Amino acid sequence: MAQLSPSPHVYDAVIVGSGAGGGMAAYVLTQAGLKCLILEAGDWYDTAKQSTMLMWPYDAPHRGVGGGTSSWGYFDACVGGWTVKGEPYTQAPGTDFMWWRARMLGGRTNHWGRISLRMGPYDFKPYSRDGKGFDWPITYEDLAPYYDKTEELIGVFGSAENWENTPDGKFLPSPRPRCYELVIQQACRKLNIPCIPSRLSILTQPLNGRPACHYCGQCGRSCATFSNFSSPTVLLPPALKTGRLEIRTGAMAREVLVGRDGRATGVSYIDKKTRREVQVRGRVVVLAASACETARLLLNSRSTLFPEGLANSSGLVGRYLMDTVGSDVGGHLPQLMDLPSHNEDGVGGMHLYMPWWNYGRQLRHELPFARGYHIEFGGGRGLPEAGVLGGSERFLGGGYGVELKRGLRKLWGSFVGFSGRGEMIPNDQSYCEIDRDVVDEYGIPVLKFHFQWSQDEILQARHMQETFREIIETAGGTVTYAAQGAADNWGISKGGQIIHEVGTARMGANRRESVLNSYCQAWDCKNLFVTDGAPFVSNADKNPTLSIMALAWRTSEHIVELGKRLEL
Repeated sequence: MAQLSPSPHVYDAVIVGSGAGGGMAAYVLTQAGLKCLILEAGDWYDTAKQSTMLMWPYDAPHRGVGGGTSSWGYFDACVGGWTVKGEPYTQAPGTDFMWWRARMLGGRTNHWGRISLRMGPYDFKPYSRDGKGFDWPITYEDLAPYYDKTEELIGVFGSAENWENTPDGKFLPSPRPRCYELVIQQACRKLNIPCIPSRLSILTQPLNGRPACHYCGQCGRSCATFSNFSSPTVLLPPALKTGRLEIRTGAMAREVLVGRDGRATGVSYIDKKTRREVQVRGRVVVLAASACETARLLLNSRSTLFPEGLANSSGLVGRYLMDTVGSDVGGHLPQLMDLPSHNEDGVGGMHLYMPWWNYGRQLRHELPFARGYHIEFGGGRGLPEAGVLGGSERFLGGGYGVELKRGLRKLWGSFVGFSGRGEMIPNDQSYCEIDRDVVDEYGIPVLKFHFQWSQDEILQARHMQETFREIIETAGGTVTYAAQGAADNWGISKGGQIIHEVGTARMGANRRESVLNSYCQAWDCKNLFVTDGAPFVSNADKNPTLSIMALAWRTSEHIVELGKRLEL
């Protein structure tokens, strides 16, 4: 190991990670007067200067094929992927888990669907409803004020629907549905499936100095006008403006340091450029590195006081890893063929979606699985690339040159795709642990994953595929694609594939059955807090980012209050 470089400064809070949870912690803590340091493993990212939202596919080398730093195209904003050079992870026999890591300022908030759904009252007490999994130590009412504040800060469009377990929020107006969305909505009405305006953190009106979305539809490339939410555009600028935030990029966190009294004293990290170990000191340590990376940090933070890892007296760090359940079906709608050219611009995502609607049937055991899912769908008249015209080859009937172009224009915009996003129930077979035989290029032991779906999730995927087929056929279309997998798994996604991993350091009502208390404070180390997806007790069908931010705001306010009372 290279020479140690200790830091002489003591920060009020050292925050590991700059994404949704770390950015929110920095925002709240600096506004309250605390001096904070963020450690980010990736590089700096200036959204205003580095966004590629207005670049054309032909501007990329080789039209973007095989290039770039993201799995979603040459111009995608997220630097990282399923594999990161020099940073391996391992898997137990029989496990096929995909771990996405972002390596840039703001993390995954630079590229995500920006679907911003509140968890509902049932989602916080799932065990009480069906006897599976665990209840959270908090209720919806505890978090609702922080959902309000988060939505008012970041900007979320939507509509008041008063739908069961899908709480309404502080919404901006919704954009008008596109043509294909109206066709699907009509089919859903026939099937008595709710199809309502989406809830996305994209501005449809100016907010806090940020302009409304200009409908370029390239949210995944990051937004140079700051019209959608990301940590580097909404959370970090006001924190930096206070003069109380320092950000160090290229800082690969190694372990949380503790003193003789068992309190956290700071963080040890590797400077990726110099390969030197650096220690920074803080009165409070906040981990927001993502659920699995936070578990890795805690498990690697071993000492005589914490031989099994920091905050792990319960043995639950890394346990109950969850991801979202996914399965896909695509279809062709003939009524959308050969339409006159028209403007179908909009936000970079769906204008409508379907929340889960079958809670009553589940409790009456009319459905063969617990919990549920929401439906996301897409289509429309985007750039006529292979992805937009997926499945078209079976309809073209051959052709070349002018004939081929005529056929493609006729089909353009007539394909739709459906994706389910469902709840996984935590199980004992899904967890991550340290693989002591493998280290990354910085000498840090890596994670080994174990993962398994239960029949609840597999039967949920079957229900997704059956429902999507029914919608397509009711709309007068034909199914062109269905996700495939093993014969008995209904094309269910791989673990980690949806990139909604949560759990690994769950909160709870007592230290024997949880890692953190109801304020995401470690039972074993009172000045250690977690503000990413690790504290989640369950993984509702709601995309987790909004809840991560709301929990981070609540936790950060609690840190401030404890500091005022001299209890840290």
